[in-house]
Amino acid sequence: MALEPSRDSSGTLVDVIDRILDKGLVINADITVSVAGVELLGIKIRAALASFETAAKYGLEFPSGTNYETAAWKEAMVGKENCPQCDKRVATEELITIGCPWCGWISAKARALKAEA
Repeated sequence: MALEPSRDSSGTLVDVIDRILDKGLVINADITVSVAGVELLGIKIRAALASFETAAKYGLEFPSGTNYETAAWKEAMVGKENCPQCDKRVATEELITIGCPWCGWISAKARALKAEA
């Protein structure tokens, strides 16, 4: 199935940034300067733009000295899924056992846990 380009006029800059951070963006470039077939200069550029969560998921390397013990890093490493009702990212464990804090959706397991209590 091929993807067809589409234009959504309701998209905003925030939507674009959210999508880039969610999916990631990688730019690779090789630049060479040659004279008479002799390579004089070679430059290799690799740039990545992604959220910590996306970068970790795809195994991108982080700069040396990155502190993995911060609260933000630990939050990024928590498994998350999209809520089936509002499509917001929620920690998997919370979504299954409690429900979605954004829209109030409750999973079947959370309903069963409430019924037992």
